[in-house]
Amino acid sequence: MGSVKKRLLSSKKVVVAMSGGVDSSLAAALLKREGYNVIGVTFKTWPKEECGASFGRACCNLEAITRARVVAEDLKIPYYVLDFSEEFKKNVIDYFCTEYLKGMTPNPCIICNGKIKFGKLLEKAHSLSAFSVATGHYVKVCSDRGGGRFLLKEGMDKSKDQSYFLFTLSQEQLEHAMFPLGDFMKDKTRAVAKRLKLKTYNTISSQDICFIQDLDYAEYIKNKTGVEIKKGEIVDRDGKALGYHKGIPFYTIGQRRGLGIAHKEPLYVTAIDIDENRIIVGPKAYVLKKSLIADRLNWIAIRKIEKPLNVMAKIRYNHKKAKATVTRVSGDSVKVDFDQPQEAPTPGQAVVFYDKNIVVGGGWIREAL
Repeated sequence: MGSVKKRLLSSKKVVVAMSGGVDSSLAAALLKREGYNVIGVTFKTWPKEECGASFGRACCNLEAITRARVVAEDLKIPYYVLDFSEEFKKNVIDYFCTEYLKGMTPNPCIICNGKIKFGKLLEKAHSLSAFSVATGHYVKVCSDRGGGRFLLKEGMDKSKDQSYFLFTLSQEQLEHAMFPLGDFMKDKTRAVAKRLKLKTYNTISSQDICFIQDLDYAEYIKNKTGVEIKKGEIVDRDGKALGYHKGIPFYTIGQRRGLGIAHKEPLYVTAIDIDENRIIVGPKAYVLKKSLIADRLNWIAIRKIEKPLNVMAKIRYNHKKAKATVTRVSGDSVKVDFDQPQEAPTPGQAVVFYDKNIVVGGGWIREAL
């Protein structure tokens, strides 16, 4: 964004993405108390044919919009519902379906944060002359004056930290991002929300995949794409048939449950052969990997990788960070070598690199070695 356009934005005006939950409600309330000109926004992500559906614990459904609207009315802030269904389908739903059909395991929440919340919504915020977009994520953002970078840091509540989901944010997006709950523990969030009489103080947390009603991924993909989900063989590493799978989208690397085959020792999905429509299984030892290749990188704390980096790396959201060395192997690819083998690095998932509580950067896992 040009400097002239930035000067036209109000640093005291902020658009808050309100999902109808306690976190985003408190974020809006805190900013209002700090004197910001707050605008509450919920974006509609579902297509027209799904209007009226109740998604249970999902965010941004009709019940969530009602809750967000009530909170906005209580806070006496403007509130809007924006229709981002086309953008959401193109950037999130289509990506989700395509990745599963390729035998990958996607992470739509990361894509939504980068493309929708801090992409499309940030554009809308600027059109309203607001400098920033705020969310209820448990993370922190600050300026590294010495390095001339905006830094993304873990939130104080390590059990709720969501920095993994935000590794794709650009420097410009981080400059315009606010995270009022970065120094909050979840219990404190609920307690403060209750004290402020926010009607969402006791709402349950939303599920990860917000756009799937019944969590049957394969059926959802079939309905959205028209692609028939075909059954196929489950084989061992020697190619011996052990049983049959229900369809590639039902399985992910490292999966043990739901295979429907009996064996003398537990078996795990070790590979997915999309060309032959086969699921390959083996003992746990075969899902332990010492290295991986990642591409489509985004660096936050540094401008680019010039020499091997010693980091702590996460290969999935609930994964414990592990010591690793990151080495550039090509223009947009790195090799990640772990000090100790890690369980089931999964193609399609993200690997995120940390220096203590700072997000150095991250990328998308292409291959486990």
